Formats: sequence, structure tokens, C-alpha cells
Amino acid sequence: MLTLGFFLLGLIALVCGAELLVRGASKLALSAGISPLVVGLTVVSMGTSAPEVAVSIGAALDGLPDLAIGNVVGSNIFNVLFILGISALIVPLTVHAQVIRQEVPVMIGASLLLLALGLDGRLSFNDGLLMMALFLAYTVLLVRQSRRESKETQAEFTEEMPAEANWDKHWAVQILLIAVGLGLLVLGSGWLVDAAITVAKSLGVSDLVIGLTIVAAGTSMPEVATSIMAAIRGQRDIAIGNVVGSNIFNILGCLGLTALIAPAGVPVAASVLNFDIWVMLVVALACLPVMLSGREIARWEGFVFIGYYVAYTAYLILMSQQHAALPMFSKVMMMFFIPLTVLTLIASLLRKPASNKA
Repeated sequence: MLTLGFFLLGLIALVCGAELLVRGASKLALSAGISPLVVGLTVVSMGTSAPEVAVSIGAALDGLPDLAIGNVVGSNIFNVLFILGISALIVPLTVHAQVIRQEVPVMIGASLLLLALGLDGRLSFNDGLLMMALFLAYTVLLVRQSRRESKETQAEFTEEMPAEANWDKHWAVQILLIAVGLGLLVLGSGWLVDAAITVAKSLGVSDLVIGLTIVAAGTSMPEVATSIMAAIRGQRDIAIGNVVGSNIFNILGCLGLTALIAPAGVPVAASVLNFDIWVMLVVALACLPVMLSGREIARWEGFVFIGYYVAYTAYLILMSQQHAALPMFSKVMMMFFIPLTVLTLIASLLRKPASNKA
């Protein structure tokens, strides 16, 4: 009962924190002349990724490297497949051209970098230094790009924001909303993760599987709450920017900082290197054709994303238990679902309106 109570309190804190964070961040974006997309890619994504940072650093320092790396890789898979999927089911997500042209390629590049750096089985101090330097450079680039945007583009973002009361129009109130929202998100996700780990440990699940599934989903609850709330409020740039920005930050910022702090770096398990990182990379690559097919994530594509996350989680559970159904499950996925999805995406690209090819 106590575990269930913390789980429910965590959900309540996440919902309230997401509402405050989205409201404060969107208003601050307009006040500072920065687009909501950039705020979603920076302030919101870094804030909602705070649980991943705390869990990965804590796990590395406590001698649980599988939990540290599994948390980030699993969170990135969860962010794209589940969060974008559920957000698209609520409302089809129109994708800003900058996300297709720049942010998704950066996310793919960060995934490739993690794969390359992990080939020797460890993320070293120098690897962490490189990742943090790249993240800081990327953040500076985003802010400079936003400040150079034309008045027409800024007006477009302004029109996207719903008309609301002006009690929070002062920048100090907006920053307070962001701070309180982030605090509730971190607190709520912590309660959720602790409750989930308690249940998982009692079932005998390994640290790696816990990191890739329960902890990854739990630490991504701020992203879930924030993106869903942003989608409901019509602030789609924050909904998408939050996910893509969080994935970039998780790799470059979270793992980079963890590698800098951990005394012996972050060991990368062979199973993660041979399977889960590749899944994360494929999921990142899948964003391009989905977003290019009409420059939006449609409801049916959101349904496919969620279906694949359920399948991935089922595979991890079956594999951890060495279940007899694992070979048949793998064969069905490889021979039916994946080829069907690839053919559907190709068909969507071929049907793409000519006006969207620019």
C-alpha cells in the first residue's frame, strides 16, 4: 500500500509539474523573443531530463553501470516510441522544418557517437569531455539561431500560443513557474521510479532490464507529462522539441556528465552495445521518414510507435527470463511487423504532397 501511495503521489506531482513547466516556459519564450521550439529543445528538455541525470550519476557512483547506461538508452527509445506516439494519438503533431533539417540529424549523430565511443566497452573521462563540449556548442547554436529569427517567424510562434490570462506575464513569475514545475517533475518521477524498482526487484528482474524499461520509463515521466500537456494546449513545438532535445541531452549531457564524474568511467555492457544501442539508433533514424511524410506525425504513426515500444519491452522481458516463446516472438517481428512498417513508410513518402518537398 505504501508503494502504491508513492506511485499515485508521483503521478499527481508529474501532472501538476508539467502544467506549470509548460506554461512558464512558453510564456518565457515569448517574453525573451526565443521560439517555443528552442525552449523545448533546451530549457524544457534539460529540466525534464533531470531525473535521468540523477539516476545515471547515482547508479555509476554506486557501482551499477548497467543501470546508468540502460537508463539513458531505454529513455531515448521510450521518448520517441511512447511519448511521440501517445502525443500524436492525442493530436497529430505538425513538425517544424528546423526539427527535420537540424534537430533529428543531431539526435541521429549523437546516437552514432555513443555507439562509436562505446565500442571499447567504456565511456571514459575524455569521452565525457567530448560529449559535454558538443552539447554546450549545440545549445549555443540553438540560442543564436533563435535570436536571428525573422519577425515573421516570431509572429508565427506568437499566433500558436492560446490567449490566456496575463497574471504570469512578468518574467520573474515565469521563471518561478518553471522552477516549481521542474521540482515537482523531479520529485514525482523519483517516487514513481522508487516504487517501480521495489516491485521489479521483488520479481527478480536484472539491473539492465530494470534500467532499460522501468527506470527508463519512470525517469521519462516528466517528458511524458510535459509533451502530453503541451500537445493538449496546442503547443506542438514544445511537445516535439522536448522529446528530441531530451534525447540529445540524455546522450551528450547526461552520459557525458556521468562519464566525467564516475571514477572509472561508465562501462558499456556487450548486450547493450550489440542490441539496445542499435534499437535506439534505428528509432532515431525512423523519425526522418515519419516526419518527412507530410511534415507531421499522424495518429496512425503514433499507434505504430506505441506498438513497437510494447514489442521491444516484451522482447526484453522474454529475453531476461529466457522464455520459450522468445524465438517465435523474434521471428514474427523480423518477418512480418518490421517489413510491413518499412513498406508503409515508403508508401507514405511516395504519396507526400509536392508542396512539402521543399
